[in-house]
Amino acid sequence: MPWRRMSLAIIVAIAALFGGDATQAQTWPQRAVRILVPYAAGGNSDGLARITAQRLTDAFGQSFVIENRLGANGAIATEAAARAPADGYTLLWAATPTITINPAMTKVNYDPVKDFAPMTTVGVNAFVLLVNKHFPPSSVAEFVSYVHSHPKLPYAEGSAGSLTHLSMALFAKRAGLDMTNVSYRGNAPALTDVVAGHLQTMFSTISDAMPQAASASVRLLAVSSEKRVSQIPDVPTIAESGFPGFNVLTWNGLLGPAGTPKDIVNKVAGEMLRAAKDRQFVARLEQYGADPVSHTPEEFAALIAADLATWSDVIKSTGLKF
Repeated sequence: MPWRRMSLAIIVAIAALFGGDATQAQTWPQRAVRILVPYAAGGNSDGLARITAQRLTDAFGQSFVIENRLGANGAIATEAAARAPADGYTLLWAATPTITINPAMTKVNYDPVKDFAPMTTVGVNAFVLLVNKHFPPSSVAEFVSYVHSHPKLPYAEGSAGSLTHLSMALFAKRAGLDMTNVSYRGNAPALTDVVAGHLQTMFSTISDAMPQAASASVRLLAVSSEKRVSQIPDVPTIAESGFPGFNVLTWNGLLGPAGTPKDIVNKVAGEMLRAAKDRQFVARLEQYGADPVSHTPEEFAALIAADLATWSDVIKSTGLKF
């Protein structure tokens, strides 16, 4: 009867109107998912992204494909992700610099809060203060004393505004040191020049520093985290070396464009929570100097808000301009 066909049409329309997100999430993903990575292939963040992409591929039965999009200190990939359809098929491999530092340093064409749906963090990395093997200081106290007597001492950093840069800038401010930054295009070339003795010191990613320390090319003085890190447990923290409260970490995680269905967000977050308890997955993260940390979407949003405030204050207080 006509009224029955009409009733069925109404039910279908209502289901489409109110159940679209749930239906999409139940069937997601039906095709490959892109993860935009703002960094070059082979780097620390890229390596963590590829480990995560493989985990999600295995979990959901569809390919999660890494797409490295470089440029503008990560802003090109980040803006592209912000403007992508909010259907779960384009995600951003986000890290502290692109989301909470760049917007505090310069004008960017994305809003780190309004333009994204936080999914989850995957891991956090500390940094390590290191020196060339011939550099006299062998502790943080000796380092501070030496730099006080050698003002304008140059140090290497991975790029202007990177956390390897801001870590040293913040430490120098806390210790009352006068130092000069020398920028490189990445942590690896900066570390290469410290190993060669062209510059004497830097904050480095732990994964890059460990092989050089193992070969005695550099000495590790202290890590930037509040607690010692499992990969190099004999290296003290800066906080326990006379600067309580010093705590610099970078996180890596996944964001979707604002409006990504909540059920898709929760699917990704739930899988990464399981991954953080998987010993094999954790071991792979540790190869990149990362500790597994899987926040809920709400916790991740709170972390982003707190970091935006923190790094904005650091940049202003240190007088850094780019």
